[in-house]
Amino acid sequence: MKRKQIGKTNVFVTDISFGSSSIGNMGRVISDAEAEAVLQHAWNAGIRYFDSAPHYGRGRSEQRLGNFLKQKSRQDFVISTKVGRVLSAGNPLIEADGFFNPLPNTVRYDYSGDGIEASLEHSLELLQTDFLDIVYIHDIGAYTHGPENAAHMADLTGSGLDRLRRLKEQGKIRAFGLGVNEVQVCLDILAAAELDAILLAGRLTLLDREAEDKLVEVCRQKATSLVLGGIFNSGILATGPVEGAWFDYQPASEDILAKVRALAEQAEASGVPLATAALHFARSHPASASVLLGTAKISSLERNLAALAQEIPQGCKDLFV
Repeated sequence: MKRKQIGKTNVFVTDISFGSSSIGNMGRVISDAEAEAVLQHAWNAGIRYFDSAPHYGRGRSEQRLGNFLKQKSRQDFVISTKVGRVLSAGNPLIEADGFFNPLPNTVRYDYSGDGIEASLEHSLELLQTDFLDIVYIHDIGAYTHGPENAAHMADLTGSGLDRLRRLKEQGKIRAFGLGVNEVQVCLDILAAAELDAILLAGRLTLLDREAEDKLVEVCRQKATSLVLGGIFNSGILATGPVEGAWFDYQPASEDILAKVRALAEQAEASGVPLATAALHFARSHPASASVLLGTAKISSLERNLAALAQEIPQGCKDLFV
């Protein structure tokens, strides 16, 4: 796999990466053995960049990832996780925020310097490492917080960003940025701060190219790397415009279904399945540093990696313009 630089840092990531939300029991419970097996399959395929977050199973994803990576040499891989949610000991739960059998932790949002450092210390413990390669500020913005976002932004700009800069200077983290689902908050923060990377979910895909309007160019000017998540837009670019397909974490509207139907017809006319076209769009985009593949199933990971290994015809590439 190709390796690409993150911002102006000395962090280099494989252009395909492993997203660890599913091994946090997103949507269904998996065993520790299943989690280790899919992580080992990713490793065997050459993936050396792994992303997680406290949000994923309230620490379970980080715990499983840490247990796997402790078997490897630290210089051989890159880990990113996220800050903005602070976990603390709580009572056992059956489900929390779509994650089943999470670790028994409570959660609170805190984007202040102290909150960020508290979150980071817990993540370092679960991931069993002394430093983190990339830290993303998770889910800041109106998309997640609505009217409460102003207070969170005040915490972030008041002390959070300064703390991240200090942690980077100290070597506790090597790069930092945003991990979000919306473009506007990226533009807002980039107008006032330097970021090494943005993990952007669902806004630079074959279907939703909102980031191309302004954000891609701003990132190019500021040398801010883009890591692409959610490249199937909650599933619809993988399943196609079938009944019950989801887009952006909810059932797809008729308008979205019609757009996906047109994309599927164009891709299939060139002999390429829609999901394969979506994967190649993300990986080949000039702004893409890495594309996250998030799954707990070896079969799904194999299918996506096989699709990315295919040569696609020019007729499919014409969809990317």
